[in-house]
Amino acid sequence: MVSRSTKFKKIGIYSSLEAKKVEFIAYQIEEILNNLNVDILIPKSFKSYKTPFGKVYTDTYISKKADLVIAIGGDGTLLSSARKFGCEGIPILGVNLGTLGFLTDVPPEELTFSIQQILQNKFEKEERFFLESRINNQKEKIALNEIVVHSRKVAQLIEYELFIDDDFVYRQRADGIIVSTPTGSTAYSLSANGPIIHPSAKAICLLPMFPHSLNSRPLIVDEGAKIEIIICKKGNSSLSLDSHQTSSLKCGDVISISKAESKLSLIHPLEHDFYSSCRNKLGWSLGIPNKKHT
Repeated sequence: MVSRSTKFKKIGIYSSLEAKKVEFIAYQIEEILNNLNVDILIPKSFKSYKTPFGKVYTDTYISKKADLVIAIGGDGTLLSSARKFGCEGIPILGVNLGTLGFLTDVPPEELTFSIQQILQNKFEKEERFFLESRINNQKEKIALNEIVVHSRKVAQLIEYELFIDDDFVYRQRADGIIVSTPTGSTAYSLSANGPIIHPSAKAICLLPMFPHSLNSRPLIVDEGAKIEIIICKKGNSSLSLDSHQTSSLKCGDVISISKAESKLSLIHPLEHDFYSSCRNKLGWSLGIPNKKHT
């Protein structure tokens, strides 16, 4: 039975994937939670899963009532969970069925132990910030990893101007520009040879994509910076948020980007270590020393 002092008494289970392995893991999680007398909430958006113990609710209901959402899959599933539930203040725990999985760090073989520990309030909590964007001051949209302005065709340049806190930075021709959070520094930005930024850093990275310049480099600014990107010439260009939401852009459009008010709370098992994730997932190290350096 779960401890009365646990912070998590109503737990949602979610995945954006449709696979038998996902259903098997979801069933396993339900068995664990049911044995601990935890209320199980299944969102309607988890369409492929038929719950044996829980009840099905709307995403809006779960955003208001759940104490925790367990996301099953890779970082893509966690990004989906962040948009649906995390931005509403619901903590997210990720079960990793993906490949890299910097955000989903509980392996399936450690499910029972990890969930029991977390329900005994033995966990680490980490906050990540979202970016918000507006096109010509229209309604804002949020992204956890990155906001990308890019040409919609392969090997086609766009021209844009960059302003930070109302100061002109440069006018540039490139395939586009990636504006990423520290969370996003191990995602698309990493593929574009961007810097890895520790999740606790209060920074935003601006990384030109294939710039028509020999001197262009990534630019790191404070998380509170107000960023504006202005599309200068006619052509095919788009705005993409976490590779999910896409909007067409035209000449003269102003894209305003800043830190959002909402934050994501990630739940990790004890002794979670970002550098260990980098070693394991990026092949950083030749080995591990027998003891810590003193």
